[in-house]
Amino acid sequence: MTTRSRRSGILPYQDIKQLIASHAITSSPAIEERQIQPASLDLRLGHKAYRLISSFLPELSAISSRLNVLDFYQSDLVMYEMDLTAGAILEKGHVYLVPLLEQLVLPKTIRARANPKSTTGRLDVFTRVVTDLTAGFDEIRTGYRGQLFLEIVPRSFAIKVRMGQSLNQIRFVSGEAAVSDRALHSLHRETPLLYHNAAVSKPVGSRDFRAERGLFLRIDLAGSDRGDTSVIGYRAKKNSHVIDLAKIGHYAASDFWEPLRRHRHDSLLLEPEEFYILASKERIRVPAGYAAEMVAYEAACGELRTHYAGFFDPGFGYGSKGEIKGTQVVLEVRPHDVPFLIHDGQTFFKVVYDKMLGIPTQLYGSRLGSSYQQQTLTLSKHFKV
Repeated sequence: MTTRSRRSGILPYQDIKQLIASHAITSSPAIEERQIQPASLDLRLGHKAYRLISSFLPELSAISSRLNVLDFYQSDLVMYEMDLTAGAILEKGHVYLVPLLEQLVLPKTIRARANPKSTTGRLDVFTRVVTDLTAGFDEIRTGYRGQLFLEIVPRSFAIKVRMGQSLNQIRFVSGEAAVSDRALHSLHRETPLLYHNAAVSKPVGSRDFRAERGLFLRIDLAGSDRGDTSVIGYRAKKNSHVIDLAKIGHYAASDFWEPLRRHRHDSLLLEPEEFYILASKERIRVPAGYAAEMVAYEAACGELRTHYAGFFDPGFGYGSKGEIKGTQVVLEVRPHDVPFLIHDGQTFFKVVYDKMLGIPTQLYGSRLGSSYQQQTLTLSKHFKV
């Protein structure tokens, strides 16, 4: 593994490769090079999907024991199974469980956490990793040995998926990785983490750089001053065709999305259980020695989910030669229970930074896939530009 200056942090690209080489991560078929990211590993769908009656947590029993039922009619959980080898359609509003191809035999010093990929979140596909004998989603305990399962709930669109496709990703963590608020302020002074989203982008000043157990960012409902007709977001249409995840740049956005234009008061009324794509007021950067993640919106601020997908890799917002002065954050937003009025520049979400265990030998925006390195308000890559 890489020579390190730290004893705790997120495992980088080269250490993930070492975990694979030492069989701490196994798979059949073998793990592909394309899956390994600067600070995470893409996980792939297995051969089968199980249509569930409901979501569940397997705190008291192994998941396989709930799936291996001779007659699903007798099951309290599974309705039927589907073959994903040639592809299958997952209907919106239904709960599915897919055994993933990858399995873990983690060292006792390594834990992991999972998150949907950006493309998955932007399609309003809700995913969570489930492991045996656990009381929580997306968190894999230190030393875990066993299979990984993915719960999938398409919310706005029916989707077609196939074995081998990646809907989510996993990070491996040693020790305590979180960067303190004081360290964030210091890091921002040395190498700016936040830039104003303007034609001439300048770093956010120390007075407006707000950190409290993470870095606060604001919502852009003015279209970054591009004019009164600016599109400031998208709302998912209620009735549309199936989206085949294998088809990139294939679909007309107008068939699936309603564009939202700038309001004279620079505000937006979010309707309950509607799905919105919005963007941040600032641009963020993630230095090579760090990784970042969006975290859940504070419950005290209202019943509002402001993201589905939250991992930002080292190098995000930099470019291959450091030429990019930050990248906007795209938000997947779904309000619950009551209408929710938001205003331009309102504090809307938070990003936490973690230390890397070492500098990745591959950064986001290098030769690895980096679909959203220079994004503004961007839909998933399945839609025509």
